[in-house]
Amino acid sequence: MSATERKLSRRVRIGIGAVCLSALGVTGGALATNLIQRPERNVTELLKQRLPKTPLSNVDCSKVDGLCEVTAGSNLFYVDRSGRYLVVGRVYDMETRQDLTAARLLEMSPETLVGGAAKAAADGEGEAPPAPGSARQTAPAPVRHLSLSGLPASGAIAWGKAGGATVTVFSDFRCSYCRALTNTLATMNVRVIERPISSLGSRDVADAVYCAKDRVKALHTAYAGEPVQGSAKCDTSGLDANEAFARKNRLQGTPVIVRADGAMIEGYRPKAFLERWIAGDQS
Repeated sequence: MSATERKLSRRVRIGIGAVCLSALGVTGGALATNLIQRPERNVTELLKQRLPKTPLSNVDCSKVDGLCEVTAGSNLFYVDRSGRYLVVGRVYDMETRQDLTAARLLEMSPETLVGGAAKAAADGEGEAPPAPGSARQTAPAPVRHLSLSGLPASGAIAWGKAGGATVTVFSDFRCSYCRALTNTLATMNVRVIERPISSLGSRDVADAVYCAKDRVKALHTAYAGEPVQGSAKCDTSGLDANEAFARKNRLQGTPVIVRADGAMIEGYRPKAFLERWIAGDQS
């Protein structure tokens, strides 16, 4: 073989090697993508077998280690990656102090949220059990009443329309439902007496809001997720009273809305419902 032939053969071998490496890169990328998508695909197939009557919208296994978030229409629940164990309830991020379930439900359908629980997909025998507030629970819950007579005047932040009907709201500044409720009430003809409680570890935020020069502005600033400015130390015993009252009356979550006649509801409700209920609707 001549020197020219040897050089040509070497170039061909290099070219073939480059093509093979390029092909390997494409195959490797496809393999990596397949591995990434595999948990969702596996869980989806398992759920189709175990919940055949539940039309799945999406499965996402990337948000919480060990759990997959499953949406089925307006319903939300969680399963482990084996597709065996189903979890109905809330997921909290204790580092960021966020209610991940609440935030996701608000993203999905803010007008259909009821109470504070995630709704489970459930229709037919063998399907996922219904969560509180889901469509299969048709019996109306009994009307609860809560007397506010034991609360001091302090600990409350009044805002909204001065001439509107009064509602008292027990809330948490890190609660996504409370933020949604505040935004809704701000568009209504109501006077809100807001009583912060730190069910999600937000007492530092509540202190800052309560001790701000302009409490109402600070309240909306806190719900917007922005730092409260211009706050100094003050007497926060009223906030202590709010939390003691919540514990005594077993207020487990937020928001809790109390009407002038003492009727109460727990959780976010859409504007149309609130307008009827505040006007005296017993439902």
